Amino acid sequence: MTTPNTSPTSDREIVHTRVVDAPRELVWQAWTEPQHVAKWWGPRGFSTTIKKMDFRVGGVWEHVMRGPDGVNYPNKSTFKEIVTHERIVYSHGGGREEGPGATFIATWTFETVAPGRTRLTGRLVFPSAEARDFVAREFGAVEGGRQTLERLTEYLPGMTAAPGEFVITRVLAAPRELVWQVWTQVEHLQSWFGPKGFTTPVARLDLRPGGVFHYCMQSPDGGKMWGRFVYREIVAPERLVWVNSFSDEAGGLGRHPLSPTWPQEMLTVVTFAEEMGRTTVTIRWTTLNATAEEQKTFDSNFDGMNQGWGGTMAQLEAHLAKL
Repeated sequence: MTTPNTSPTSDREIVHTRVVDAPRELVWQAWTEPQHVAKWWGPRGFSTTIKKMDFRVGGVWEHVMRGPDGVNYPNKSTFKEIVTHERIVYSHGGGREEGPGATFIATWTFETVAPGRTRLTGRLVFPSAEARDFVAREFGAVEGGRQTLERLTEYLPGMTAAPGEFVITRVLAAPRELVWQVWTQVEHLQSWFGPKGFTTPVARLDLRPGGVFHYCMQSPDGGKMWGRFVYREIVAPERLVWVNSFSDEAGGLGRHPLSPTWPQEMLTVVTFAEEMGRTTVTIRWTTLNATAEEQKTFDSNFDGMNQGWGGTMAQLEAHLAKL
């Protein structure tokens, strides 16, 4: 989020801040190691290529952001101050390729606010109020900064994933109570659950520990796949735990119709955390009672799971936008 402030330079600042569910050391690592920075830096739809990141006082950070429209945004910064796990200061210059640019001094602070929780704040100070207003208007810097910190929020859980654990996170523009409803009411689940392009024409839900969500997903070409959740834990509106498996029309335990070595059962843990009216959903997937071959199949298909769950979350976002 962007917060008001009363500092002497407040008329020429943009300030972004977010509390993330990760220890300060991990947030520092995500911010300061280029292999991590490249995965989350920039607004949604942007990619970042890091040409150089010499993380020391006097060192230079060069990177190119590429927008969803294909436009490049070259950037060059010089680190002015580094206090490990506490503060980073750098001078920045960059902008649209063959277009307008911007310069500012950025100060990022890392503050532990509770065990395992960190407040990250970025304060961008421009030469003048007019320069700040130009960047906010021309580059959408306020919204872009918010989206960048949301992408960091989504990236951090994967850094702590255990071996053999698949993790995906999304920040949704809806309060937690509403997000909980769309995960726990059958009429909502039928409207969004499944990879992008799929529909859920049949669904029955018994929301209780030991209860079952039994559903049929239909692909764009008319093919049908049955699945089921067997709930283990329900803590409204914070946490859902279930055993996920393919199924059949009768509700029995089934196999993946296209992958005979796919694990029959997976433990799914979904958590919901709210900040400022937005909800972070984190999904963790691990195998249950898998053979060595099944675990190998699971571990080698993270890209496909990212694509499938990513499409599902896109359908969830579209459904929430209608409510």
